[in-house]
Amino acid sequence: MRKPPLSSLLALTFAGALAGCSFTPKYERPDLPVAQAWPEDLQAAAGEPGLGEDAEKTLRWEEFYRSAPLREVIRLGLENNRDLRQAVLNVQAYRARYRIQHADLFPTLEAGADGSLQRLPADLSQTGQGHVFEQYGLDVGTTSYELDLFGRIRSLNSEAMQTYLASEQARRASQITLVANIAIAFLTLEIDRQRLDLSQRTLSNYEEALGLVERGLEVGTATELDRRQAATLVAQTQAEVQRGTRLVATDTNALRLLVGTTLPEGFDRGFIADDTILARVPAGLPAALLQRRPDIMEAEHQLMAANADIGAARAAFFPQVTLTGSGGTVSDGVSGLFGNGQGTWSFLPHISLPIFTGGRLKGNLRYAELTRDMRVAAYEKSIQTAFREVSDGLAARATFGRQLAAQQREVASSQGYLDLADKAYRGGVRDYLVVLDAQRTVFSAQQQYLVDHLAQLTGEIQLYQALGGGWSPQDDATSL
Repeated sequence: MRKPPLSSLLALTFAGALAGCSFTPKYERPDLPVAQAWPEDLQAAAGEPGLGEDAEKTLRWEEFYRSAPLREVIRLGLENNRDLRQAVLNVQAYRARYRIQHADLFPTLEAGADGSLQRLPADLSQTGQGHVFEQYGLDVGTTSYELDLFGRIRSLNSEAMQTYLASEQARRASQITLVANIAIAFLTLEIDRQRLDLSQRTLSNYEEALGLVERGLEVGTATELDRRQAATLVAQTQAEVQRGTRLVATDTNALRLLVGTTLPEGFDRGFIADDTILARVPAGLPAALLQRRPDIMEAEHQLMAANADIGAARAAFFPQVTLTGSGGTVSDGVSGLFGNGQGTWSFLPHISLPIFTGGRLKGNLRYAELTRDMRVAAYEKSIQTAFREVSDGLAARATFGRQLAAQQREVASSQGYLDLADKAYRGGVRDYLVVLDAQRTVFSAQQQYLVDHLAQLTGEIQLYQALGGGWSPQDDATSL
């Protein structure tokens, strides 16, 4: 057997070494631009449980939201919300883009068949007679396949992959936001219904009081001042009822838009907005957010994509080698296509080396490097934002419990004040203005309690969202 020449072996070895060449910078995750622990005063005040393995996980939304009607509305939203549907389609689009880019790593093989018929008249024929020329061919070949000697195509492939993964994390972040927004809209609607019911009951009481004052005015036990004060409270509460009715209507419309379909009939029946409808989740360690927050993972994938772009920009400074080749058979008749000696082939390698580009390649490289630096800043900002949101959630958890307890005491105290004022009025010790003032105080305290309760529930949901809760791996329907 004839041995290949040494020069050929060296050329193959050099080509093999270049095939593994890459100019993409080694990726290193930036350091955390935040403290390694939550503020101790917030964590202690919020009553956080001890940090352990359970703190590294976040409850699925089905476990966090304990209200069956609320879970049903969230499921409808995940199935029908148009923003989430766009996010899913966006993932599928980037997945298709990655597949297109990945195909450039392999040669494209194409098969073709052609035939031609041409007649020459006698005055143009070398034989002096008219003649018909026939030619038929079959071939298989590749066109302009680039040898990825310097990793340009692999860098572009890596960029497409990281962009696809970033879009998947964006979809997860959209789902987390949607779940939280639906829950907050659901609770807002329920609390506003409770406020409307409170306003309607209070209006009935005020109208009854106004009737008593008017009868007292007729018999001389009340004054015109009492009547006007009672009429003012009735008018104010009538306006509050109309405002509450409007809020309930707009809350329903907002929830319907988030869900993306008709709300289930009677979805709000039997629902009580209290602390038992939400599970309590531990905050865990700040580093755990890197695995639990899709927006942070999205920013990191975008950073890795920008890092890969640098490799492609660097490789553009080096020669590009493309291959074009084909092989097949040619004959002057269809029957002779597969006969002996009819084979044909062609091989056309091409190498191009940039000599002068007017600074375009340097500009592309500089742009890629600046993009990478911007993505580093965006990644660090996403971590800082997450840290701030969780810290805010812990601060809310630490204070809302005591605030609601104080508000409950205010409601109870104002109700006691109303009872004493009414008893004093009926005993002839105080005039009716004291009773009216006590009624107004009770109504205001009850309304404020509902407002604070909604803020407390919203704070718990936002803390759950800030910790990366609202999606689980089984929710992911897209894969390569």
